[in-house]
Amino acid sequence: MGVATELFGLRRPELDRPWYDFALCAATPAVDMHAGFFTLTGVAGLDAAERADTLIVPNRPDPEVPPAPEVCEAVRRAARRGARLVSFCTGSFTLAAAGVLDGRPATTHWRWTELFAARHPRVLLRPDVLFVDDGDVLTAAGSAAALDLGLHIIRRDHGAEVANAVARRLVFAAHRAGGQRQFIPRPVPAVPDTSLAPLLEWARQRLDRRLTVDDLAARAAVSPATLHRRFRAELATTPLEWLTGERVAHACRLLEAGEQRLAVVARAAGLGTAANLRTRMLRHTGLTPSAYRRRFATGTTARPDPASLAD
Repeated sequence: MGVATELFGLRRPELDRPWYDFALCAATPAVDMHAGFFTLTGVAGLDAAERADTLIVPNRPDPEVPPAPEVCEAVRRAARRGARLVSFCTGSFTLAAAGVLDGRPATTHWRWTELFAARHPRVLLRPDVLFVDDGDVLTAAGSAAALDLGLHIIRRDHGAEVANAVARRLVFAAHRAGGQRQFIPRPVPAVPDTSLAPLLEWARQRLDRRLTVDDLAARAAVSPATLHRRFRAELATTPLEWLTGERVAHACRLLEAGEQRLAVVARAAGLGTAANLRTRMLRHTGLTPSAYRRRFATGTTARPDPASLAD
């Protein structure tokens, strides 16, 4: 609940744009929070959920206790009218109990994955990711993953620059992909951990150049096979998938800044041609470059390039 309030409820005058109209609601006038550590009062009733374009279900105090029937019905009504549904942590148990996750991918906190899978076998549980974006239904793991998902939603709604500004105010990482693994306790390794962070930063500074997996492996002074294993272990992705994602993210930033020449964007992001840019952006964002620019651009920096591919 605190994450949702921090992300969507606080005013953001520094952004100079309309922000979310945020409200808390509950099934009862008083709700004991965190095993009675404090009591939530003075919030709206569930009728407020009837007006929400996005309905966020926070973590449950005890996932073994079924949610109230009136809460499940409020979730189902929101789903029927096309509202975006979001859960943080064990809030996924509420969405699942309402039946809106059946046949869909979702995640929850790693501590509760076995219980979730046993109780809701029709849900396509992804137990080791930070969050899952399934379009109109989004689920996050623990509290930090809820921040990741919330920033992802802001990025979807307002673009990467706004999401980055909110992340800076939170003093939080601007972007962690949902497919990264949740933290699960493991024995402390006997040798010092070697992070991929320096390699990732090196590659980000060279997105306009031709970079291959062999180039990344050479920079890290490891074999390509070892590099693949490290990417899988740390980021739950492959070097090529990560590099493509970074190129698309850079292209999005250029389009948000108002660059209209698709050939220029493609070259600067290392995607080669406007045709490849369009293909990659559709796959990663669901939008063509021109559609993305119309939705998120904050200014114009150049005239359209007639030689670039129209989309």
